Amino acid sequence: MADNTPAGSTTDGAITVGHPADARVSAAPSYDVADFPVPSGREEEWRFTPLERLRGLHDGTAEATGSPRVEVTAPEGVTVSTVDRDDPRVGKAGKPVDRVAAQAFSSFEKASVVSIAKDSVLTEPVRIAVHGEGGTSYAHQVVEVGAFAEAVVVIDHTGDATLAANVEFLVGDGAKLTVVSVQDWSNTAVHVAQHTALIGRDATFKSVVVTFGGDLVRLHPRVIYGAPGGEAELFGLYFTDQGQHQEHRLFIDHDTPHCRSNVTYKGALQGQDAHAVWIGDVLIRAAAEGTDTYELNRNLVLTDGARVDSVPNLEIETGEIVGAGHASATGRFEDEQLFYLQSRGIRADEARRLVVRGFFGELVQQIGLPDLEQRLMAQIDAELEASVG
Repeated sequence: MADNTPAGSTTDGAITVGHPADARVSAAPSYDVADFPVPSGREEEWRFTPLERLRGLHDGTAEATGSPRVEVTAPEGVTVSTVDRDDPRVGKAGKPVDRVAAQAFSSFEKASVVSIAKDSVLTEPVRIAVHGEGGTSYAHQVVEVGAFAEAVVVIDHTGDATLAANVEFLVGDGAKLTVVSVQDWSNTAVHVAQHTALIGRDATFKSVVVTFGGDLVRLHPRVIYGAPGGEAELFGLYFTDQGQHQEHRLFIDHDTPHCRSNVTYKGALQGQDAHAVWIGDVLIRAAAEGTDTYELNRNLVLTDGARVDSVPNLEIETGEIVGAGHASATGRFEDEQLFYLQSRGIRADEARRLVVRGFFGELVQQIGLPDLEQRLMAQIDAELEASVG
């Protein structure tokens, strides 16, 4: 595996690693669509995205024509409600940061709120199943976790849809929230979403993003600290197939002292015109003394014709930090690794499968739900078998 391509360099035309001057946003966050110009593709935050495949989500031409079927399974101690946009919890985590997110905020009719009561410790996860049945829709989801509560929430996307959404996570003081967001769409779906977490004092937030399906998936996870002592762990895995565009754009805003963040995203790509984009932005503001942060992106290119763009960005405005760093690595199968396995009687296709399973294994284990972990590993195997076939 190649490691740590120098900032600003380009390797073989298929992989880029660099530090744009400002990869976060080109306009101030806003709830108003009019505050964001229609993107042309030349903007830093849109330069990797094939705008013609967004089906009008970016330019105001996509009218709502349907909505996914949503089913919520929640244990005792959880309240599920449908609210209007004037509910004080809607928009509390932060404003939209691009035009699609602002369009989604302006266009949704009702927001869904999942609320975990203060001091509750859930022994079963909250499961939100989103199944697309065609059409274009705009959605807003809020997950609110009371002080000192502990919960796991799974948001599972399947079916076919053109969906723009905002998802907010309000993590109360001392609370612990794990969110697993699975994008297992059909290959014709388009999904663009902003995920924003507001983390309270001494609270812990863990996100695991898994992206398999979709014609185009563009996710924008963001972390904001509401008080000192907050911790965020962001894990992600993606498997990008022929013709798919999968884009993950992270931004962690360290504007509060003594907070921590850790990011690990891994991707595998196969097939002609498979395109994965990972942008990891971390900003440590002058007030954020005592910050400890690290981000890592690794990509495994399985076939010719696939492209990875990996751009870690770290901006530090104070020297009074515990630590800060980032790394990006992209490469192909190592011949020695495969030869070692084959020399011990393992078939080439099985050796390939073992390497990929090992590559993703540590991230899948972060989920902590055996049924979902088994399903995702089976999906990885299916992706590999389809390639071999």
